[in-house]
Amino acid sequence: MLGSMLVSGKGRAVSNCRGKEVTLVDSNFRLEQRRVAFGMALAVLLTLVVLAWVFLQMPPGIGQTFAERMKIVARADLFVIIWLTAAIANVARLRFFSSDDIAGSSRSTGSQSVRDAGAILQNTLEQTVLAISVHFALAAEVHTLTPTAAGALAGLFSLGRLLFWIGYRHGAARRAFGFALTFYPNVGVLLFVVFSRALASF
Repeated sequence: MLGSMLVSGKGRAVSNCRGKEVTLVDSNFRLEQRRVAFGMALAVLLTLVVLAWVFLQMPPGIGQTFAERMKIVARADLFVIIWLTAAIANVARLRFFSSDDIAGSSRSTGSQSVRDAGAILQNTLEQTVLAISVHFALAAEVHTLTPTAAGALAGLFSLGRLLFWIGYRHGAARRAFGFALTFYPNVGVLLFVVFSRALASF
């Protein structure tokens, strides 16, 4: 009977410890969620301010020709391409100086630094494809697109990538602002283009 009581007591103790661990993990997760949400909310606010300013730089009028608008976006998006190039070069640099990684990802699981750099590269590639696509869509839709407006969009992308890159190793909360500052301007421009096209079709 004494043995069963001891076993029962140990079982309750283990259960209590596990319960506390689960509660602690859940509490940390909720805190991280709130920090991520705060960072993304700040990015949305900054995005709205900058996009409002961008659209004010495109008043109704005759504007530029289609070819001129394509040139404006192509020049501004050179800065977008620079970030993708830098992300690729960073992975190559880390692999070159690491005996664990130089053989390539197909030969090894890779070091933590290379895995982080690979994740940054993957995200940058995705964001680059989206950014360039919506920038050219905006240029095709808005005849009064100016170099200043296109430069502001490329500037938001660059600032977002820089902050995402710096904050990546420090967790989701530290990289949330940079991610959102890259992503939400693209979403905003995309919605604007879709809305404009829908209005023009009526």
